[in-house]
Amino acid sequence: MNAAPAAREVAWSDERLVRECRKGNQVAWSALIEKYKNLIFSIPIKFGLPREDAADIFQAVCVDLLSSLPKLREPKAIAKWLMQTSFHKCLRWKKDRLNPVDDLEALDGGCNANTDELPEAMLYQVQREQSVREVMAALPPRCGRMVSMLFFDDPPRPYQEVAKELGIASGSIGFIRGRCLKKMRQLLEEKGFQ
Repeated sequence: MNAAPAAREVAWSDERLVRECRKGNQVAWSALIEKYKNLIFSIPIKFGLPREDAADIFQAVCVDLLSSLPKLREPKAIAKWLMQTSFHKCLRWKKDRLNPVDDLEALDGGCNANTDELPEAMLYQVQREQSVREVMAALPPRCGRMVSMLFFDDPPRPYQEVAKELGIASGSIGFIRGRCLKKMRQLLEEKGFQ
């Protein structure tokens, strides 16, 4: 069975994704990870961790998520749970680097301690970034690809290259881009993004 999620599964509500994951639906699990992979990875990057360590934290958070799914009380709060878990893993990583010990379990409180909350400014920034990612995923495929190439690729792609890749006339890029940005703005406003 192919466990790669389609855009429709990634667009499912968090409640539905969690419900399907609890049933053992591999496509739902892939969609859940696809939906939140950048969110999870962004926390260690914001901490300034090396990419290899950020990847390790990403994997650890995914393992925690898999084991916590059956007892997750509020599926609609999964994004916050992922941010907080990633944050605690980063704190643990920093603590381990500053005070290495052989028995990691001997550390007081471990990574699940709720004494250190994700800083409000970081929480706000990460939530806004996730809103943009979710809106990008909700755009029609051509719009999402165009916006990504024009605004998120580094460096931004020239119109001629975008037109060629999308199979459209380069003279229509500006008009289509305007419609895509209008749709994106509308979706962001619906999410309360200002």
